[in-house]
Amino acid sequence: MRPGAVALAVCCLVVPGTGPSAPAPPLPARMADTGGGTQLITAVAPKRASTTGTVTWWDRDRGGRWVKQGSAPARFGANGLVGGTSRTQGTNTTPTGLYGLPYAFGIEAAPDGTAYRYRRVRQDSWWCQDNDSRAYNRWSEPRAADCRAAESEHLITYRPQYAHALVIGFNYERPVRGRGAGIFLHVDGRGATAGCVSVPGNAMRRILLWADPARRPHIAVGTQSGSTAVTRL
Repeated sequence: MRPGAVALAVCCLVVPGTGPSAPAPPLPARMADTGGGTQLITAVAPKRASTTGTVTWWDRDRGGRWVKQGSAPARFGANGLVGGTSRTQGTNTTPTGLYGLPYAFGIEAAPDGTAYRYRRVRQDSWWCQDNDSRAYNRWSEPRAADCRAAESEHLITYRPQYAHALVIGFNYERPVRGRGAGIFLHVDGRGATAGCVSVPGNAMRRILLWADPARRPHIAVGTQSGSTAVTRL
């Protein structure tokens, strides 16, 4: 994806033509970049140290207006959020930025009506997080010979979280070693994540039924305060 700045601050943007009594435009309309498609997921935390927030999914209609389609409570990394370009692997932080959604996957079958490419998790499905492997930040099935099990996620062992998920394209197209791997939008576990964004299971299923690859959906992760730099990767 081409580099560029994304404004995700809710309280700090100045929108021309609005006054104190005018309702604020929807969040996507106040962003500098939404990815060029007509679907968008926003994952917004109150501040950089937050571990909870809100995920909202939006459609852009033929008139160019962004219309909210649903929202759900969200969880972020145990150590909050950090700019995607400065993130370090293993820090339990969620990378802010605007990212594509390459494909969906899950231990359970895709909800009936899912249009997104959906990859079913099998016993030998792994996500390689080994910085020394050629399969770094990639699905590996079976696990690549140069990808250590201790440095990877055995996907089927995360039954609640990976019942359904979408791959977030952080550090994905041209992976930078040490920046991080395996960042997903997935079903809630017991608490904060290791860096992913999570939502309740019913919300994850609704998102999969809503997402249309022909409309090029993206996910934008950021904070209400704008205190975390949001960079498109």
